[in-house]
Amino acid sequence: MTELGYQRKVHRDDPYTDAAHLDGRWDEPIAIESLFAPAESPFAIEIEIGGGRGLFAFERLAFDPEVRLLGLEIRKKWATIVDRKLRATGLGGRSRCYAEDARVALPRLQPGGRVRAVFLHFPDPWWKKRHEKRLVLGDVVQSNIERLLMPGGELFVQTDVEHRAAQYRAFLDERAALEPKGDAPGDPLLAENPYGARSPREKRAIADGLPIYRLRYAKRA
Repeated sequence: MTELGYQRKVHRDDPYTDAAHLDGRWDEPIAIESLFAPAESPFAIEIEIGGGRGLFAFERLAFDPEVRLLGLEIRKKWATIVDRKLRATGLGGRSRCYAEDARVALPRLQPGGRVRAVFLHFPDPWWKKRHEKRLVLGDVVQSNIERLLMPGGELFVQTDVEHRAAQYRAFLDERAALEPKGDAPGDPLLAENPYGARSPREKRAIADGLPIYRLRYAKRA
């Protein structure tokens, strides 16, 4: 049990008992580079929080061969399915998807300043006021995102819910460690996704003609 009340539950007939979890106790540090296969040339580490069905991960890996992508997905079903597929297709050395809560996993990752980009695609599907305490971008997650990002490293958040975009922007604009990196100086908004990969929700929003609010910030030097 963690201080956040997060506990892994095991059921007798659970088809996802092989879900990948970070090794060790919930409060033990773990070297982020140890989560990937050794490589002879330098590589760029990126993190996707809440990757769902994994479409973005596979497209991102195909788009940039230097990428090593760490997925954190709290839903054990999707974490297990995506991680199995990564290993089955020979990508397990470059990317893993762990059934972990980002609030618990991110503080364990060491060292700081090693991550090139962090992605959050359409987080927080709970739109009612009483659910705002569940927002992904709270102080614990955000402080650790900032710690892990290298100088100039990017945080990319997108949503099709206008008031959520306003909440994220208000929160991120107040972070002293970050600066907006959108299409216009001093503005975090991007018209297009520049990462060569899309989540299923993004593709569906585009097909339905829905507006997508894309925010990008960079860690200050």
